[in-house]
Amino acid sequence: MKKIVFTLLIIFCIVSVNYGQDYSTGIGLRGGFESGVTFKHFISSKSALEAIIATRWQGFEFTGLYEVHNQAFQTERLKWYFGFGAHIGVWNGRDVYWGTPGNRYAVLGIDGILGMEYDLREIPVNIGIDWKPTLNVIGYQGFWVDGGAISIRYIF
Repeated sequence: MKKIVFTLLIIFCIVSVNYGQDYSTGIGLRGGFESGVTFKHFISSKSALEAIIATRWQGFEFTGLYEVHNQAFQTERLKWYFGFGAHIGVWNGRDVYWGTPGNRYAVLGIDGILGMEYDLREIPVNIGIDWKPTLNVIGYQGFWVDGGAISIRYIF
């Protein structure tokens, strides 16, 4: 069974490489102060929807973003992007300086995003770096500017 799964994975990677570098969907990992999973899908040649499920402060957060992508520095496969969206989540106030021990905070807010990503030529992988400031408007209110992360996605 392991040999079959491995063989299918190799075939899928080869087909994906030959598919081209203008990908339509990518899924991967996001690492930063908020680490989790990222899913990006292009709805046109320049606009994409991204969903992020991340953990932080012994809680979780779901973020949905609309992004506009453009070529960066006249370099093939290098794009910069900006966008906006919203998030909803729950945090535990125990191990943070601003929280009350034992309290859980439900939050709802708006997000911005500014980033750059590169599609590798040899393998179907996309690497990106971004900054995602957040404003919580319901729950524990505040403006957070530490939302930067690096994402690595498998693209198809």
